[in-house]
Amino acid sequence: MRELRIDTPHGQLAALRAGREGAPRVLAVHGWLDNAASFIPLLEHLTDFDVVAIDLPGHGHSFHRPPGASYGLAEYLDDLLGALDALGWPRCHVLGHSLGGAISSMLACAAPERVEKLALIEALGPLAGAPGSAAERLRQAVRERRALRSKQLRTFPDIFTAVRARVQANGLSETAARLLVERGIAPVEGGFLWCSDPRLTTTTALRADEGTIREWIAGIEAPTLVIAAEQAPAFFDATLREARVACLRDGRCLQLAGGHHLHMETPQPVAAAVAGFFSG
Repeated sequence: MRELRIDTPHGQLAALRAGREGAPRVLAVHGWLDNAASFIPLLEHLTDFDVVAIDLPGHGHSFHRPPGASYGLAEYLDDLLGALDALGWPRCHVLGHSLGGAISSMLACAAPERVEKLALIEALGPLAGAPGSAAERLRQAVRERRALRSKQLRTFPDIFTAVRARVQANGLSETAARLLVERGIAPVEGGFLWCSDPRLTTTTALRADEGTIREWIAGIEAPTLVIAAEQAPAFFDATLREARVACLRDGRCLQLAGGHHLHMETPQPVAAAVAGFFSG
């Protein structure tokens, strides 16, 4: 495993690369407020692939968007395509978790010629806007973005305290949380701060409706595997998941034991499913 820097038109992306160059290529895209280290447990079991796990913009060691810019999902598509261009990968498999799975779903619809197969962990398309919530969502997003300018960010006195905070926030094991934290914090005077852009914590101003999202999913041409945790989060429950999977042209869903970060907590069955799908 080695560190990688990828120059794109928007800025430099950081990444971890593992496996065997010349093997089938996989672009791995992590979840919200995670980073490329979320795939480290899986990479140990994907040695027959050439895997590049990126830090999304605003996360990990990658660039932050300039003042006034936003982290809308569509903007991430240019980042992923820029990364593929810089790597010289005209086509590859794509592996996404949570937010990364939502973005990867959209990429497979927007640029089908670039995605050979699509494996999604705890995701298929982005979160939808609830009917009747658009006006309040927009107001809240504006309030939070303006309030962020004067917000005092939390400083952690040591890495252990940051790890405990991540454990409490996500129910992760300390081992999994430490992987994310060690790549996701930076030393400052008096302790450590998260590297992630604080703007990522504010409400998303605009969300697509469920009908639009299902059209995007129906537009995915690549064979698709959705890996779902038995302990399903409320935002991706079985009813929604089954309805979206039914929109896929060539897709199936596999449910495995675990929670939302099952690829970190129980990586072997997840890796086996992903490797078998990509190789099949």
